[in-house]
Amino acid sequence: MNIGMTLPVMEPDLSRKDLENWTLRIDAGPWSHIALGERILFPNPEFISTLSAVAAWTKRVEIIATISVLTMHNPILCAKQFATIDMISEGRFTLGVGVGGREEDYKSIGSDWSNRRWATLSKNVKTMQSVWSKELHPNLGPTTFSNGGPKILAGAVGPKAMEMSANFAEGLAGFSFNADIEEIKDSFYRVNEAFKKNNKTPRLVTSFWFGLGESARSDIQIHLERYLSWMGDDLAKDLAKTAGFSGNQADLKEFLSLVKAAGATDVLLVPTSKNIEQLILAEEVIAQFS
Repeated sequence: MNIGMTLPVMEPDLSRKDLENWTLRIDAGPWSHIALGERILFPNPEFISTLSAVAAWTKRVEIIATISVLTMHNPILCAKQFATIDMISEGRFTLGVGVGGREEDYKSIGSDWSNRRWATLSKNVKTMQSVWSKELHPNLGPTTFSNGGPKILAGAVGPKAMEMSANFAEGLAGFSFNADIEEIKDSFYRVNEAFKKNNKTPRLVTSFWFGLGESARSDIQIHLERYLSWMGDDLAKDLAKTAGFSGNQADLKEFLSLVKAAGATDVLLVPTSKNIEQLILAEEVIAQFS
């Protein structure tokens, strides 16, 4: 099982130095991937720009977008943007796609909320793949470093979404809200069943929020009360009490062992603090994990 780290892009008051320090340390460490996600109406750095910086700063790790809300965007422009990231990273880029869940993000950039459908997502992915293969708009570049363009992961949850994603994706870009092993097992089972119908063996990627040390639960609560505030303050506070993983390094190692036994090919840790000590503590676990 490969293990990666997500950048703390949803933390407030990030500086270039914060992002660069985290990125360079992840690239130099025991991690297999570096990841970040998209959000519009939030004070996080813009998604495509940050992916491009990460592609330029790194030399080794796989870069995973978790996830692009592709149904909000023009697929032709996205094809060009993601081809550029693939070119800069020399083929180390993997694109997670989904439909999102925040109507406010769609509306803020003039996108139609009714496009939040997996049929639309599937169509947009296939449009991008046609651009990357030069079947569509053959003069549109750059040429991707990867043959046929970046690999695709699907942020699918429901059975229909999983079945549709089996037609265009390499596997699952999953997330366990409560860092719950039974929840992870169930999602893997459903993805395997959906992909089996297409005679495909999926890549099984899961992720979860984490905090390590004495302040772990407090860090998670502060982070999630901000991050989930679009749900309403009361609900955000309630969910933040139990969401994610909090514990010590031994606890994290034990949980990762359970995730591996569940069949994960990859896991991504999602920090709830920009304090680089959280990265260092997790790194010590990953360095001796087997």
